Amino acid sequence: MTPQEKETEMMKSQITKELRLLFKANMKIFDWDIPENDDRQSAELIIDVIQKALDELKSEIKEGKYDEY
Repeated sequence: MTPQEKETEMMKSQITKELRLLFKANMKIFDWDIPENDDRQSAELIIDVIQKALDELKSEIKEGKYDEY
């Protein structure tokens, strides 16, 4: 196992927790800003935005943007 894989194993739950916090924070904002909010639709739209951002990051990684971070 590489040092990066070991670090990932140690950080996995923290990274997951932070991602869930991001999602839940945005869900709260939608609830505050939209009267009678459709929570399921909001959740799906938020996840779409997060997924697009993750896909963008993945593409940047493949392009070498973070090789010398």
